Amino acid sequence: MTEPVYTELMNVMKKRGGEFAGMDIPEFYAMAQELFTPAEAEVNNAMPRGPFTAPDLAKQMGRPVEEIEPILEAMADKGLCVSLRMGDTTFYQSARFMPGIFEFQFMPGRSTERDKKIARLIYAYKKAHDEKSDIGKPKFPTNRVITVDRTIAANNQVHTYDQVQSFIDKHDQIAVTTCYCRHAAALRGEDTHGMPNDVCMQFGMGAQFAVERLNGRKITKAEAREVLDRAEAAGLIHMSINKADDVEFICNCDRWHCVAVTHALAKPKPGLAFSSGFEPRFDADRCVACETCIGRCPAEALQMGPDDVPVVDLDRCFGCAVCATGCPSEAISMHSRADIPAPPRDGKALKEAIKTSARL
Repeated sequence: MTEPVYTELMNVMKKRGGEFAGMDIPEFYAMAQELFTPAEAEVNNAMPRGPFTAPDLAKQMGRPVEEIEPILEAMADKGLCVSLRMGDTTFYQSARFMPGIFEFQFMPGRSTERDKKIARLIYAYKKAHDEKSDIGKPKFPTNRVITVDRTIAANNQVHTYDQVQSFIDKHDQIAVTTCYCRHAAALRGEDTHGMPNDVCMQFGMGAQFAVERLNGRKITKAEAREVLDRAEAAGLIHMSINKADDVEFICNCDRWHCVAVTHALAKPKPGLAFSSGFEPRFDADRCVACETCIGRCPAEALQMGPDDVPVVDLDRCFGCAVCATGCPSEAISMHSRADIPAPPRDGKALKEAIKTSARL
């Protein structure tokens, strides 16, 4: 019989929203009881919105701070909440399942038996959640692709939010961690297709949390550029949250395991659900019909045309430029698409766009 604290946890996580929010199914409780002790679940359920200190939460719960603070510290170390250090004070903040707790479990890159068990339990919950949800239904995209800006043709307008380098230049705190999706897949015994794992980056306060709690590695701007170069060479997709202002992370995603990519591919028109706002065009004089681009395309949006030049299905194309970065004859350049809206200005505007699309 499920303890009441886990039923309350389900409802709390449902209200927090995000991907894979709480759902009253057996797979949720099997996962939750492995992730959270009853004491941790109780503390999680009492967390307010926004940052708080251990004394704040202890007072709210009517408990001694000496009891609550060690639980919060253990939860931050386990990736069950966020911690941020400002001067001599540690602030904590609740986390959603995704983005949040699910990623935090695997970003440290551990491979213990417990990690393998958690990977299986989270996967079982996500699969069951998807089966009971309409993931194919069109909705405003929460994530977006960032194209490889060096492949953009010179006559196109390039905004700051189109340039990965702009996010690197803006931050002094940058961390790199293990890719959650691929590491979780490896823990389940699945093929990760030789893709690099140490290529997901966090910026600012998120980088501080990653280094202090999630075994992240602090890196320089030059090292961050090297991470992106390795990701591009491997054919991974630059991805972040779908907003124009400062982003907190850049993931480098594959087509087999990344949730953002696989959910997009489950929709009738993947290229409208997950896009950079750019499309590839092919120089017929340079193209040698080697079909390298076709094999590299994560969305399987390319096929060889009648004139031995690839043609693109824009309903599927992500605009990631994986085709262009792998072209040995440099026959592909990226051009702006008129049918993809610019990303919302900030997080507030993104939430409003999501709410509006849900009502349609």
